[in-house]
Amino acid sequence: MATLKERIDADLKDAMRSKNELTLSVLRMLKSAVKYKEVEPGASALDDAGILTVIAGLIKQRRDSVEQFKSGGRPELAEKEEAEISILQNYLPKQLTADELAAEVRAAIAETGAKGPKDMGAVMKNLNAKIHGKAEGRAISEAVKSELAKLS
Repeated sequence: MATLKERIDADLKDAMRSKNELTLSVLRMLKSAVKYKEVEPGASALDDAGILTVIAGLIKQRRDSVEQFKSGGRPELAEKEEAEISILQNYLPKQLTADELAAEVRAAIAETGAKGPKDMGAVMKNLNAKIHGKAEGRAISEAVKSELAKLS
């Protein structure tokens, strides 16, 4: 199976051939962000997990932009950002459903022996290692908070 980097390169070439400007610009931006991470001091070539982290960061930026554009009365820019999000999401692993995420959260709480909201850090650390890239950080955080609130 091809690495994520190879898949992105192949899709970039396909976007160039088909003259799909939106996909082309998103993939160029993604490659640039990956390269930027790789040339940071002390960094090395990113593996698939590192690239997934970059993609998740770009999606988070886009979601923040969507909120800003909607509150600023610029729906056309919000739509463009949402289209970019959907392209970036193609490179993430299959996302967990709310029920699957809740089950993972309960398992992590049991593993860490968390007793309440003050143990959120330990649960998050445990979960992030397991489901990296399969759910957004905000969704994980909210699920952990709600489960821990039930305990106290």
